[in-house]
Amino acid sequence: MKFISLFAITICFTLSAQLGEVNAIVVDAYSLQPIEQVQAELQNAKTISLSDAFGQVTFKGLQYGKDVIEFKAEGYSTQLLKFNLEGSSLDLGQILLFPGASEELDDGWDFSRITLSDDELNDDTSAADNVSGLIQSSMDVFNRAAAFEFSSSFFKIRGLDSENGKVLINGISMNKMFNGRPQWSNWGGINDVTRNQEYSNGISASDYTFGGMLGSSNINTRASSYRRGGRITYSSSNRSYSNRVLASYASGTNADGWAYALAVGSRWGKEGYQDASFYEAQSFFLSIEKNLGENHSLNFTAIYTPNSRGKSSPNTQEVYDLRDIRYNEYWGWQEGKKRNSRVKRVEEPIFMLNHYWDVSPKTSLNTNIAYQFGELGNSRLDYAGGKNPSPAYYQNLPSYFLADDDGPDYEKVYKYQQQFIQNGQIDWNRIYDANINNANEGLSAAYVLYEDRSDDKQFTFNTILDSRINEHLQLNGSLTYQKLKAHNFAEILDLLGGSYYLNQDSFGAPQSYNLNEPNLRVGEGDTFRYNYNMLATASELFFQTKFTYNAIDFFTAITVGETTYQREGLYRNEAFLDNSFGKSKKLNFTTLGIKAGATIKLTGRHLIDIHGAYLQKPPSLRNTFSNSRENNVVVGDFVDSALSEEVVTSADISYLYRSSLANIRLTTFYTQIEDVNEISFFYADGIGGDNTAFVQEVLQGINKQHIGVEFGGELQVIPSVKFKAAASVGEYIYSNNPEIYFTSSDFEMGFVGFETTKLENYKLAGGPQRAYSLGFEYRDPKFWWFGATTNFFSNTYLDVSPITRSSNFYLDDDGLPFQDYDPDIARELLPQEKFNDYMVVNLVGGKSWKINDYYIGLFVSINNLLGETYKTGGFEQGRNANFRQLGEDTSLSTRVFGPKYWYGRGTTYFINLNVRF
Repeated sequence: MKFISLFAITICFTLSAQLGEVNAIVVDAYSLQPIEQVQAELQNAKTISLSDAFGQVTFKGLQYGKDVIEFKAEGYSTQLLKFNLEGSSLDLGQILLFPGASEELDDGWDFSRITLSDDELNDDTSAADNVSGLIQSSMDVFNRAAAFEFSSSFFKIRGLDSENGKVLINGISMNKMFNGRPQWSNWGGINDVTRNQEYSNGISASDYTFGGMLGSSNINTRASSYRRGGRITYSSSNRSYSNRVLASYASGTNADGWAYALAVGSRWGKEGYQDASFYEAQSFFLSIEKNLGENHSLNFTAIYTPNSRGKSSPNTQEVYDLRDIRYNEYWGWQEGKKRNSRVKRVEEPIFMLNHYWDVSPKTSLNTNIAYQFGELGNSRLDYAGGKNPSPAYYQNLPSYFLADDDGPDYEKVYKYQQQFIQNGQIDWNRIYDANINNANEGLSAAYVLYEDRSDDKQFTFNTILDSRINEHLQLNGSLTYQKLKAHNFAEILDLLGGSYYLNQDSFGAPQSYNLNEPNLRVGEGDTFRYNYNMLATASELFFQTKFTYNAIDFFTAITVGETTYQREGLYRNEAFLDNSFGKSKKLNFTTLGIKAGATIKLTGRHLIDIHGAYLQKPPSLRNTFSNSRENNVVVGDFVDSALSEEVVTSADISYLYRSSLANIRLTTFYTQIEDVNEISFFYADGIGGDNTAFVQEVLQGINKQHIGVEFGGELQVIPSVKFKAAASVGEYIYSNNPEIYFTSSDFEMGFVGFETTKLENYKLAGGPQRAYSLGFEYRDPKFWWFGATTNFFSNTYLDVSPITRSSNFYLDDDGLPFQDYDPDIARELLPQEKFNDYMVVNLVGGKSWKINDYYIGLFVSINNLLGETYKTGGFEQGRNANFRQLGEDTSLSTRVFGPKYWYGRGTTYFINLNVRF
């Protein structure tokens, strides 16, 4: 209540108007000559000014605050420029207009229109959040390189996951409470209406939220903010989807104060770059706004982008050697068509109601309500009564027969090698035959296709204040409340010819998944295996002060949050009778965040940026319960270690140089993340000696260190040629030895602990830690252009297995070291793999035309022109969990149970053609 009272008092500021002046000079981008009669329009004030013979544009008597100027001239592309008037005058300097009949820079090249959220960011790999929120525009040359050049290598800015950045739509956070990451596909395919974005880089100030270590991006879908007109776009690619069609239209604001914007699109493809990775998606967007007088406006936004796609598998080196980088083990032929067993499906519509109130000329209040609901599903095969259907199962691979107890069986090695090369896919016919035979005998199906589901219902309310006390001081604040109910369960999609399936765990001694309905027979559309709700609430107060002076700008920001989690089990699992059904204890986390920064203006062109932050974060829902599908046990309960908030400390310092000829940023950064929890699930041989079990590996108290340097620079050599360069040199490591233990229904006590795992100084996985880019752009006055970049990547590491770095690796079930344990051999078995360095060449180009009142733009992109083959990521399998298991047969262990990898794509293309009217 104290926080709410403070916020309410702040809102009550009523401030007198301050007036200022904005100046700019508009010039031709090639000749640098002034352009006369350029129409410059202020979008908020609806004021128009024309440039004089010297290209000078002047606006006088403006209110302090943010606005956008739109520059339009016959024969030139339109230019939009955001500014923030904070003093009596603001000089925008030279505004470059490029000759062209349309917006030459289009999807994928104009970085306010990046299409990565449709393509690269949909990959379901360990590095799926590769550009960590860079779907927005940024004039920063390094961020543009990271978004467009580095993304295909799953590069992470500063080595950080996307949970460290905030993505907002109309001020409302889109980061999921389950894992802290945005679900990009919730607004995929509607690029035309998600271009109005405001980005804060790193730990700099944001007017909407405290943000994270990777900053924040706010997508504005207010109907009146769209320029009147329409666009029809067709795209073709061989990446994730083959085709895309998108049509959008915005009405502008009419005399009655109404405005609307809408978009309808579709993306599809029978197969992406990987085999059987089909793509199907539709996109619908509607925004309607009504002005309720001079100071009030109400906007409604609806977004619905249902999509589904076939997943692709990571594979061992043996599998890649036998096949190629396009191989995908998840599919097989059925009735002449490729059928993928692993399909990700997302249907989560978003509805928003936004109220905009200009309390005074210097104070605005934006109040928002949002409701998001729907389904997220991931399908897979279950085989309680049959053999593992995976064609890449270790017993189906030739190396398995090299480790025969009686010596290598070369006949079978050759047989299974040829079988895998010639087929090596799921045998759907065999699966159906097995199930039909069981059905004829009255038995449960041996195989079933099911979907892991999460059906969310999330309500969000927030209110955002922006107030300018005077020309030097600005206040920002927000109050946010979120409530989530996530229903998690498994649902049978297809009995695959069977008659029913038993709701019980048939591996080992049969145990019922739900004793409230024991021996239940389930069919298509029924829930089975697990069934529970996750309940969560989060509230946050954010307050920020920004000071602006001639020689220095600085800000301070603080946030206070309260988060609660609770699990509600709907099944009474036989393996966890006492703690699986009903509600768990309620978990509460109180968090605090503080950050500050300053911009020192050495001259008009030379600046120094300094930022520092301390931030606490609640653990994500995913890493709060050690095995939420089966019980209410909280991370740390078994080992009497309290679950705590994550702690992040970060700082950076940048030198910036800006002029009409050059744009440079050099940044050094440091981030320390402490008390992180991580949970992994896998089948392991050799837990506490010779035990085998399906386990949950719990790491608690992980510390990570991220340190490095970023550089980005552009040089306008001549009006038509620009050189650009970017580099990121970092070291991202585990900085301590976290606690490790395992939970499983197969353990007598429910868990096995091994104190710590020796991860300190191991490298963090997740893309290259060093990346360099060098390229150029050429723009011809006859409205065509092209560019080329060469990108170098190094220091990419495999994700190590923590269990093999714990005492479990060398201890037998009696607690003593294995008699045959050899430390020298152990060191040979446990080095962290460093991938080879590689180079990728990318090309882009485009052309624009004007035909009557229609503007046509063509954009073409070719990635990895030379077809370089490279590993982008991977992980050690934890199946062989100790020295004896891993060292019994090095050939078998390192090939069959060795690391699984993801490879980058070969040569890919993207073509975009649009018509604007």
